[in-house]
Amino acid sequence: MEQTHFLSPFGCLEIKGSEWGISSVKMVSKSPCPAGPIPEVLHDCVRQLDEYFKGTRKEFDLRLDWNGASEFNKMVWRELVTIPYGHTTSYSAIAERLGDLKAIRAVGQANRNNPIAIIVPCHRVIAKNGDLHGYFYGLEMKRQLLELENPKSFARQGSLF
Repeated sequence: MEQTHFLSPFGCLEIKGSEWGISSVKMVSKSPCPAGPIPEVLHDCVRQLDEYFKGTRKEFDLRLDWNGASEFNKMVWRELVTIPYGHTTSYSAIAERLGDLKAIRAVGQANRNNPIAIIVPCHRVIAKNGDLHGYFYGLEMKRQLLELENPKSFARQGSLF
């Protein structure tokens, strides 16, 4: 397992992966964010994250390693990667696509357990009524990620006075 760090607009991301694919992208509280050589197997991930945050990448093209995860979590995460850039869906819509409307809470848990933040876009899942709910790095970061992808729909409203 190789590891590197990437300084995103939100803070330090720790990236882990191997020849099997990316297994983890998570926010870590390290200041300064460690710099150093990027292992070859993580080069594409770092490049694609950089492009995403600059607004020039709308889809990730990376192998993902979900080894050890439950089959249900994998099914949810496979649904997450199909949500188009700049769009959102609801927890209930994912449960419906999986064939079990009663699995809404389980879908929420799978989102919470997503080890590959941003690339597996759990931030694109919102409540059925449009409210932002449950993002492990906070609702403000979720809103900012959605704003990055779709500024017309998720931009903060300014004051007129």
